[in-house]
Amino acid sequence: MFDTEHLVVVDLGFGDAGKGATVDWLCAPEADLGVAAVVRFNGGAQAAHNVVADGRHHTFAQFGAGTFHDVPTVLSRHMLVEPIALAAESERLAALGVRDPLGLLAVDGRALLTTPIHIAANRAREDARGSSRHGSCGRGIGETAWYALEHDAPTVADCRTPTILRAKLDRLAAHYDALIGPSAHGYESVDALVAMYRDFAGAVRVSDDGELTRAAARGRLVFEGAQGVLLDEWRGLHPHTTWSTVEPRHARALIAGVGGTARVLGVTRTYMTRHGAGPLPTEAPLGHPEPHNGTGPYQGAFRQGHLDPILLRYAVEVCGGIDGLVVNHLDAPGTLGAAAAYDTAAGRVTELRPGPWRDLEHQQRLTDRLSAATPVLEPVVGDPADWLARRLGVPVVLTGHGPDRRDRRVRRPVLGATAGDRVATAARSA
Repeated sequence: MFDTEHLVVVDLGFGDAGKGATVDWLCAPEADLGVAAVVRFNGGAQAAHNVVADGRHHTFAQFGAGTFHDVPTVLSRHMLVEPIALAAESERLAALGVRDPLGLLAVDGRALLTTPIHIAANRAREDARGSSRHGSCGRGIGETAWYALEHDAPTVADCRTPTILRAKLDRLAAHYDALIGPSAHGYESVDALVAMYRDFAGAVRVSDDGELTRAAARGRLVFEGAQGVLLDEWRGLHPHTTWSTVEPRHARALIAGVGGTARVLGVTRTYMTRHGAGPLPTEAPLGHPEPHNGTGPYQGAFRQGHLDPILLRYAVEVCGGIDGLVVNHLDAPGTLGAAAAYDTAAGRVTELRPGPWRDLEHQQRLTDRLSAATPVLEPVVGDPADWLARRLGVPVVLTGHGPDRRDRRVRRPVLGATAGDRVATAARSA
């Protein structure tokens, strides 16, 4: 066991707040934090973590956002792994100058596989919902998680045993045949999938819990979350949520297994965003440029709204508290507003409280209340990051003033350790 402060990066909103840029900066040599690996602790191939630095841009999905610094990625057992998309992402990273991207990767054998069958089923269900779409990314995440609840689902470790994998894939295809039909799977045959997945298992390191222990022996771990806390499968605004535990309980449990302490960084923007359906109480046509976010064929439009400290305080509580704020998009133009309260049918609301874990009826009632809420706005006076820190009661450690790595600014040490102090000193003298 190792007495190290490990970092957990979570998005306090609905996603797209800048987790990738944050993780990239934490792994950069100038941060001097001694990061040994980036650990993905939730989500799957639907993640879209944009990093812009040194003339390169990449949208990280399954690889950790420290890859530009040759920091290894560990895909934990809580990840949903999509090998075909992973291979394509590896090729894109290689074209950007990353040497042997797959060599930087370790994948827990217990992680579930997302297949073309899951993806086709996901899209068929979302299409059938019509105007009542949940806001799915259409990448098979929910279908992968749901199928595993009731069936013996394929895992990464199965890719090393073709007979076991073929049997599981045959049952998977038969289960979904009535929904999507054999011609809609998006692959030639189960045999073709088995061959591809066997090659995948030979190209990556298939691991177990020992991988994290070995990585922690080399230095600090950065746990990179996907999506946003308000999309959490149990504490988000149901049913417009992801089939993934976004709040940091899984990251904390993994850290407990290797020793050390968890310091949680909550990431937000100076305004709210939401990609797809579901409540966004402060929604307004702010018109901020979004070069890396547009309308998705399944998610729908990329929406914007005024800052919402009520929802952000709710997210902080869902996380069990956080240790520092990362505030991005301080370069956004225009006058900033924020929700001081909501007017609802039951009266004025200034705070929201999470219900018991896994109580989806409570989460549905919260969604219904927010869907009909009218925000009461107040101006954001002074520096938006400092203003937000006062509203949330959490110190700001890092700010973003543009899309590039060089646009990050340190406000205070990320860690209490000497390394963090050196970061702050270097930033002040820059």
